[in-house]
Amino acid sequence: MAAPQAARDQTVTGRTLRAAARREWGPLFTVVRHALVIRKWRAIPLTLGAVALTALFQILQNQSWGLGPVSDIGFVQARDPLWLALLRTPLSLFVPALDLPVWGALAQILLVFSIAEICIGWWRTLVIAYITTLAGTLYARVAISLGPHHVFGTPASDALIVDTGPSAAVVGLAVYLCWRLRAWWTGGVVIVGMILELVVKDNLAGKEHIAAILAALVICAFSAWRDRQRQGRGPGSRPGSSVLSGAPPISSSNRRRGPAQRLS
Repeated sequence: MAAPQAARDQTVTGRTLRAAARREWGPLFTVVRHALVIRKWRAIPLTLGAVALTALFQILQNQSWGLGPVSDIGFVQARDPLWLALLRTPLSLFVPALDLPVWGALAQILLVFSIAEICIGWWRTLVIAYITTLAGTLYARVAISLGPHHVFGTPASDALIVDTGPSAAVVGLAVYLCWRLRAWWTGGVVIVGMILELVVKDNLAGKEHIAAILAALVICAFSAWRDRQRQGRGPGSRPGSSVLSGAPPISSSNRRRGPAQRLS
Protein backbone atom coordinates (compact mmCIF):
# COMPACT_ATOMS: atom_id res chain seq x y z
CA MET A 1 0.00 0.00 0.00
CA ALA A 2 2.92 2.35 0.60
CA ALA A 3 3.97 2.47 -3.05
CA PRO A 4 0.53 3.45 -4.45
CA GLN A 5 0.15 6.07 -1.71
CA ALA A 6 3.58 7.52 -2.55
CA ALA A 7 2.64 7.61 -6.24
CA ARG A 8 -0.61 9.43 -5.44
CA ASP A 9 1.28 11.92 -3.27
CA GLN A 10 3.74 12.59 -6.09
CA THR A 11 0.88 13.09 -8.53
CA VAL A 12 -0.84 15.57 -6.23
CA THR A 13 2.43 17.41 -5.64
CA GLY A 14 3.07 17.55 -9.38
CA ARG A 15 -0.38 18.95 -10.05
CA THR A 16 0.05 21.53 -7.30
CA LEU A 17 3.39 22.68 -8.69
CA ARG A 18 2.00 22.88 -12.22
CA ALA A 19 -0.96 24.90 -11.00
CA ALA A 20 1.35 27.24 -9.10
CA ALA A 21 3.55 27.66 -12.18
CA ARG A 22 0.52 28.46 -14.33
CA ARG A 23 -0.62 31.10 -11.84
CA GLU A 24 2.86 32.59 -11.63
CA TRP A 25 3.95 32.56 -15.26
CA GLY A 26 0.86 31.60 -17.27
CA PRO A 27 -0.30 35.15 -18.18
CA LEU A 28 3.26 36.20 -18.98
CA PHE A 29 3.91 33.18 -21.19
CA THR A 30 0.63 33.65 -23.06
CA VAL A 31 1.23 37.32 -23.82
CA VAL A 32 4.88 36.92 -24.83
CA ARG A 33 4.21 33.88 -26.98
CA HIS A 34 1.29 35.56 -28.72
CA ALA A 35 3.35 38.68 -29.50
CA LEU A 36 6.31 36.72 -30.86
CA VAL A 37 4.14 34.40 -32.94
CA ILE A 38 2.12 37.23 -34.49
CA ARG A 39 4.76 39.95 -34.87
CA LYS A 40 7.95 37.93 -34.47
CA TRP A 41 11.02 40.15 -34.03
CA ARG A 42 8.99 43.25 -34.84
CA ALA A 43 7.50 42.93 -31.35
CA ILE A 44 10.81 43.87 -29.69
CA PRO A 45 12.59 46.59 -31.72
CA LEU A 46 13.90 48.34 -28.60
CA THR A 47 15.37 45.10 -27.25
CA LEU A 48 17.09 44.28 -30.52
CA GLY A 49 18.48 47.80 -30.73
CA ALA A 50 19.72 47.59 -27.13
CA VAL A 51 21.42 44.25 -27.79
CA ALA A 52 23.08 45.60 -30.94
CA LEU A 53 24.21 48.79 -29.17
CA THR A 54 25.65 46.81 -26.25
CA ALA A 55 27.52 44.50 -28.63
CA LEU A 56 28.84 47.51 -30.54
CA PHE A 57 30.11 49.19 -27.37
CA GLN A 58 31.77 45.93 -26.34
CA ILE A 59 33.63 45.73 -29.64
CA LEU A 60 34.64 49.39 -29.56
CA GLN A 61 35.89 49.51 -25.97
CA ASN A 62 38.13 46.53 -26.60
CA GLN A 63 39.93 48.37 -29.39
CA SER A 64 42.92 50.54 -28.56
CA TRP A 65 41.34 53.43 -30.45
CA GLY A 66 37.78 52.82 -29.20
CA LEU A 67 38.09 52.82 -25.42
CA GLY A 68 38.56 56.59 -25.24
CA PRO A 69 35.43 57.53 -27.22
CA VAL A 70 33.31 54.98 -25.36
CA SER A 71 34.51 56.26 -21.99
CA ASP A 72 33.78 59.84 -23.05
CA ILE A 73 30.14 59.10 -23.83
CA GLY A 74 29.26 56.16 -21.60
CA PHE A 75 31.58 55.75 -18.60
CA VAL A 76 30.09 56.99 -15.32
CA GLN A 77 32.12 57.45 -12.14
CA ALA A 78 31.00 58.96 -8.85
CA ARG A 79 33.90 61.40 -9.00
CA ASP A 80 32.52 62.95 -12.20
CA PRO A 81 30.59 66.23 -12.03
CA LEU A 82 26.90 65.51 -11.59
CA TRP A 83 25.91 67.11 -14.89
CA LEU A 84 28.39 64.91 -16.73
CA ALA A 85 27.19 61.75 -14.98
CA LEU A 86 23.58 62.59 -15.85
CA LEU A 87 24.59 63.18 -19.46
CA ARG A 88 26.37 59.84 -19.71
CA THR A 89 23.92 57.71 -17.71
CA PRO A 90 21.51 56.83 -20.57
CA LEU A 91 24.30 55.34 -22.70
CA SER A 92 26.12 53.85 -19.70
CA LEU A 93 23.24 51.40 -19.45
CA PHE A 94 24.39 49.79 -22.72
CA VAL A 95 28.13 49.81 -22.04
CA PRO A 96 29.14 46.36 -20.72
CA ALA A 97 31.32 46.24 -17.63
CA LEU A 98 34.93 45.62 -18.63
CA ASP A 99 35.49 43.02 -15.90
CA LEU A 100 32.42 40.89 -16.71
CA PRO A 101 31.62 38.62 -19.69
CA VAL A 102 29.57 40.47 -22.28
CA TRP A 103 27.27 37.51 -22.90
CA GLY A 104 25.80 38.03 -19.44
CA ALA A 105 24.78 41.60 -20.25
CA LEU A 106 23.40 40.57 -23.65
CA ALA A 107 21.38 37.71 -22.13
CA GLN A 108 19.94 39.99 -19.44
CA ILE A 109 18.86 42.59 -21.98
CA LEU A 110 17.43 40.04 -24.42
CA LEU A 111 15.36 38.27 -21.75
CA VAL A 112 14.13 41.05 -19.47
CA PHE A 113 13.92 43.90 -21.97
CA SER A 114 11.99 41.78 -24.49
CA ILE A 115 9.43 40.70 -21.87
CA ALA A 116 9.07 44.27 -20.65
CA GLU A 117 8.77 45.70 -24.16
CA ILE A 118 5.99 43.26 -25.01
CA CYS A 119 4.14 43.67 -21.73
CA ILE A 120 4.39 47.39 -21.02
CA GLY A 121 5.62 48.94 -24.28
CA TRP A 122 8.98 50.23 -25.40
CA TRP A 123 8.78 53.71 -23.90
CA ARG A 124 7.73 52.52 -20.43
CA THR A 125 10.54 49.97 -20.58
CA LEU A 126 13.02 52.69 -21.43
CA VAL A 127 11.76 55.06 -18.73
CA ILE A 128 11.84 52.44 -15.96
CA ALA A 129 15.26 51.22 -17.09
CA TYR A 130 16.62 54.76 -16.98
CA ILE A 131 15.05 55.65 -13.62
CA THR A 132 16.37 52.53 -11.91
CA THR A 133 19.82 52.96 -13.45
CA LEU A 134 19.85 56.60 -12.36
CA ALA A 135 18.83 55.56 -8.84
CA GLY A 136 21.94 53.41 -8.61
CA THR A 137 24.16 56.12 -10.04
CA LEU A 138 22.89 58.74 -7.60
CA TYR A 139 23.06 56.31 -4.68
CA ALA A 140 26.78 55.81 -5.31
CA ARG A 141 27.38 59.52 -4.74
CA VAL A 142 25.37 59.52 -1.52
CA ALA A 143 27.06 56.35 -0.24
CA ILE A 144 30.55 57.74 -0.85
CA SER A 145 29.66 60.96 0.96
CA LEU A 146 28.45 58.90 3.94
CA GLY A 147 31.73 57.00 4.14
CA PRO A 148 32.61 53.36 4.90
CA HIS A 149 31.59 53.50 8.57
CA HIS A 150 27.96 54.25 7.76
CA VAL A 151 25.61 51.30 7.17
CA PHE A 152 24.64 52.73 3.78
CA GLY A 153 28.08 54.13 2.98
CA THR A 154 30.98 52.97 0.83
CA PRO A 155 34.72 53.79 0.75
CA ALA A 156 35.92 56.88 -1.10
CA SER A 157 37.85 54.59 -3.45
CA ASP A 158 34.50 53.52 -5.00
CA ALA A 159 34.40 56.92 -6.68
CA LEU A 160 36.94 55.52 -9.17
CA ILE A 161 34.78 52.54 -10.16
CA VAL A 162 33.47 52.67 -13.72
CA ASP A 163 29.73 52.27 -13.21
CA THR A 164 28.25 50.83 -16.41
CA GLY A 165 26.08 47.97 -17.58
CA PRO A 166 22.39 47.00 -17.66
CA SER A 167 22.19 45.10 -14.37
CA ALA A 168 20.43 47.81 -12.33
CA ALA A 169 17.92 48.38 -15.13
CA VAL A 170 17.32 44.64 -15.47
CA VAL A 171 16.70 44.23 -11.74
CA GLY A 172 14.35 47.22 -11.65
CA LEU A 173 12.40 46.06 -14.68
CA ALA A 174 12.13 42.53 -13.28
CA VAL A 175 10.67 43.80 -10.00
CA TYR A 176 8.19 46.07 -11.80
CA LEU A 177 7.08 43.29 -14.18
CA CYS A 178 6.61 40.82 -11.32
CA TRP A 179 4.38 43.35 -9.56
CA ARG A 180 2.43 44.22 -12.69
CA LEU A 181 1.90 40.57 -13.66
CA ARG A 182 1.28 39.42 -10.06
CA ALA A 183 4.25 37.05 -10.16
CA TRP A 184 4.77 37.48 -6.44
CA TRP A 185 7.05 34.51 -5.85
CA THR A 186 9.32 35.42 -8.75
CA GLY A 187 9.51 39.01 -7.51
CA GLY A 188 10.34 37.79 -4.03
CA VAL A 189 13.11 35.56 -5.40
CA VAL A 190 14.60 38.50 -7.32
CA ILE A 191 14.60 40.75 -4.25
CA VAL A 192 15.94 38.08 -1.88
CA GLY A 193 18.58 37.14 -4.46
CA MET A 194 19.83 40.72 -4.65
CA ILE A 195 19.93 40.97 -0.85
CA LEU A 196 21.92 37.73 -0.63
CA GLU A 197 24.27 39.02 -3.32
CA LEU A 198 24.95 42.08 -1.18
CA VAL A 199 25.49 39.98 1.93
CA VAL A 200 27.91 37.60 0.19
CA LYS A 201 29.70 40.25 -1.87
CA ASP A 202 29.40 43.64 -0.23
CA ASN A 203 30.31 45.97 -3.07
CA LEU A 204 29.01 49.07 -4.81
CA ALA A 205 27.24 47.11 -7.55
CA GLY A 206 25.23 45.10 -5.03
CA LYS A 207 24.16 48.25 -3.20
CA GLU A 208 23.16 49.89 -6.47
CA HIS A 209 20.95 46.88 -7.22
CA ILE A 210 19.13 47.46 -3.93
CA ALA A 211 18.73 51.13 -4.87
CA ALA A 212 17.28 50.05 -8.21
CA ILE A 213 14.80 47.75 -6.43
CA LEU A 214 13.69 50.58 -4.14
CA ALA A 215 13.23 52.86 -7.17
CA ALA A 216 11.17 50.15 -8.89
CA LEU A 217 9.00 49.74 -5.78
CA VAL A 218 8.35 53.49 -5.77
CA ILE A 219 7.28 53.24 -9.41
CA CYS A 220 4.99 50.32 -8.48
CA ALA A 221 3.42 52.36 -5.69
CA PHE A 222 2.87 55.31 -8.01
CA SER A 223 1.36 53.04 -10.69
CA ALA A 224 -0.98 51.47 -8.12
CA TRP A 225 -2.10 54.92 -6.98
CA ARG A 226 -2.70 55.98 -10.57
CA ASP A 227 -4.69 52.80 -11.26
CA ARG A 228 -6.90 53.49 -8.25
CA GLN A 229 -7.45 57.03 -9.47
CA ARG A 230 -8.52 55.73 -12.88
CA GLN A 231 -10.85 53.19 -11.30
CA GLY A 232 -12.44 55.96 -9.27
CA ARG A 233 -13.39 57.81 -12.44
CA GLY A 234 -15.97 55.14 -13.24
CA PRO A 235 -17.01 54.18 -16.78
CA GLY A 236 -14.87 56.90 -18.34
CA SER A 237 -11.63 55.28 -17.27
CA ARG A 238 -9.75 53.15 -19.74
CA PRO A 239 -10.63 49.45 -19.56
CA GLY A 240 -7.88 47.20 -18.35
CA SER A 241 -5.72 50.07 -17.15
CA SER A 242 -5.70 48.75 -13.61
CA VAL A 243 -3.49 45.98 -12.37
CA LEU A 244 -6.62 44.52 -10.80
CA SER A 245 -8.07 43.73 -14.22
CA GLY A 246 -6.37 40.35 -14.08
CA ALA A 247 -4.75 40.61 -17.52
CA PRO A 248 -1.17 41.60 -18.22
CA PRO A 249 -1.01 45.27 -19.21
CA ILE A 250 0.24 45.69 -22.76
CA SER A 251 1.21 48.88 -24.46
CA SER A 252 -1.76 50.51 -26.13
CA SER A 253 0.39 51.22 -29.18
CA ASN A 254 0.40 47.47 -29.86
CA ARG A 255 -3.33 47.02 -29.38
CA ARG A 256 -5.21 44.92 -31.92
CA ARG A 257 -8.90 44.35 -32.34
CA GLY A 258 -10.73 41.10 -31.91
CA PRO A 259 -9.53 38.03 -30.01
CA ALA A 260 -5.94 39.16 -30.29
CA GLN A 261 -6.63 42.45 -28.54
CA ARG A 262 -4.26 43.17 -25.66
CA LEU A 263 -5.02 45.42 -22.75
CA SER A 264 -2.98 48.51 -21.96
